[in-house]
Amino acid sequence: MIALFTDFGPHGPYLGQMRLVLAGCAPDCPVVDLLNDAPAFDPAASAHLLAALTPDLPRASVLLGVVDPGVGTHRAPVALQANERWYIGPDNGLFDVVAARAEQASWYDITWRPDRLSTSFHGRDLFAPVAGHLAGGGDPAQRLAPRAAAAVADADRSAVIYIDDYGNAMTGLRPRTWPADARLIVAERHLPRAETFGAVAPGEAFWYVNSLGLAEVAVNQGSAADQLGLTVGDPITVVDP
Repeated sequence: MIALFTDFGPHGPYLGQMRLVLAGCAPDCPVVDLLNDAPAFDPAASAHLLAALTPDLPRASVLLGVVDPGVGTHRAPVALQANERWYIGPDNGLFDVVAARAEQASWYDITWRPDRLSTSFHGRDLFAPVAGHLAGGGDPAQRLAPRAAAAVADADRSAVIYIDDYGNAMTGLRPRTWPADARLIVAERHLPRAETFGAVAPGEAFWYVNSLGLAEVAVNQGSAADQLGLTVGDPITVVDP
């Protein structure tokens, strides 16, 4: 399986062009859109979102990740092998949280270059061919060279990392050890925890543990983003009552 994780959005030609390359390189390998509205131009926020989605990927999957505001600059193209999965994309922090939380992680430089390499679309010209090669059973040594990697701390991100179409604001916080009555300070408001949307009145803001295990800010039958004026990157503070 090849999974796509990008900030391209659902419109335009970019996903289609990458899918054409993948179909040519690995025609028997299914391609799944894991997420294509990752926080635009924000590898740091996207890294926490990707790490939360990673446990659902089957072993031996290849993740093609493109959140790449530095495309065409001197940032390196890299591959990460973590817990028997490959991650292909830019060396800009997008895969750092996955690597920090993996039981096994090895980094590689992508040494292969295509005959055509645009300065603005490495997702199509460089990353997709490498991902297709690996997904199709190709020899990694034909494309990759091992590299040393600096240690990356497994820290949560105390900020909004994603806002969905309902206006729910996902954070980079994992409330695994928080007290049950912990509150979040969001946009200068103290929000209580609730187990479900229906546990609070319509229009009431609260936070809960979402299906990815992250703290998420929501409004029952409303938009937390609109009601609280939230955007990706806004800070979140955890307080004990």
